Amino acid sequence: MSDHEFKRALGYANSALDLLKKSSIPPYPQFYELLYTYATGVNPTLNHRINAIFASGESPSASLAETLYNEFLKSDVNDRMSTVSERMQVRIEAVHLAIDHAMTTANAYSGSLQAAQGDLERDIEPEDLKTLAARLLTETRRMQDTNRMLEQKLEASRDDIAALQRDLDDVRRESLLDPLTKIANRKSFDEGLRSAIAEARQTGNPLCLILMDIDHFKTFNDTYGHQTGDQVLRLVAMTIKSNIKGRDLAARYGGEEFVAILPNTDLKGATIVAENVRQAIHGKELLKRSTNEKLGRITASFGIAAFHASDTAGSLIERADRCLYAAKHAGRNRVLTEESLAEINESRGGVTAA
Repeated sequence: MSDHEFKRALGYANSALDLLKKSSIPPYPQFYELLYTYATGVNPTLNHRINAIFASGESPSASLAETLYNEFLKSDVNDRMSTVSERMQVRIEAVHLAIDHAMTTANAYSGSLQAAQGDLERDIEPEDLKTLAARLLTETRRMQDTNRMLEQKLEASRDDIAALQRDLDDVRRESLLDPLTKIANRKSFDEGLRSAIAEARQTGNPLCLILMDIDHFKTFNDTYGHQTGDQVLRLVAMTIKSNIKGRDLAARYGGEEFVAILPNTDLKGATIVAENVRQAIHGKELLKRSTNEKLGRITASFGIAAFHASDTAGSLIERADRCLYAAKHAGRNRVLTEESLAEINESRGGVTAA
């Protein structure tokens, strides 16, 4: 974690703790998470609700915090996973019962055959032979019926299990998507970056990481409202996604920050991608849908780092974050790579030495 990112996270943490103290809300982990999320602004709908509560003069309470936590942060993924698991268990038990029934019937049928074999090995009257044949026919039909029922239940189970697998796949996909922008979330990014680094280290192919931040987003959000801010976040997310290709991964990193993992892409190629995204964002004039009011244009700043053999995920992110931080301080609305940052530092060092 870079010093800039550490200070930012610490600021969010302090804000969350201050709100807990001012509101006299117990500092339980779920309430801290709620107000930390509020401080980051990553969930504009949550922020809008809490701001409305503050504006109304309503006294915050633990029960209100619990309600907000359950509504906005408590994931239903675990509940859905439990539901799927229960359905799977019911289906497995049904299959077991069907198999047990078939085995019981098969054992009984086997016993009937053995008994018939014993009868046939001794002298048997024609009338008794007819009775034996009729009994065996009845047993055979019962066995056929049982096998048919087993096949039907196994077929139904196969369809149910396929449906359950699709449900599990859906739950997993949803757990890896940011609910607002519909691109990858932080969890998905962390997994994707680990995988990309492992592959780059194994193959020796290039890998770059782009970290970007919407310029002055908080001011824009406060001026035009959270709904308009949400539209901007979705617009930026789709702009990034439309400018990457193949196995590249775009993700929301947090708040108004986004990232892109670019496997098999060197620093020059990543710079072209980032510049295309920067120009595309700056080239869109924003309109407020409800009033058709022109809101002007937004810009974004970009930092890019290339993977080195000694890198970890943390060190790669830290270098990209340093570049982003420098791009912000250099005037925003620009792309800065670790190479260009090194050149700037060398130039400043030369001037100082002179």
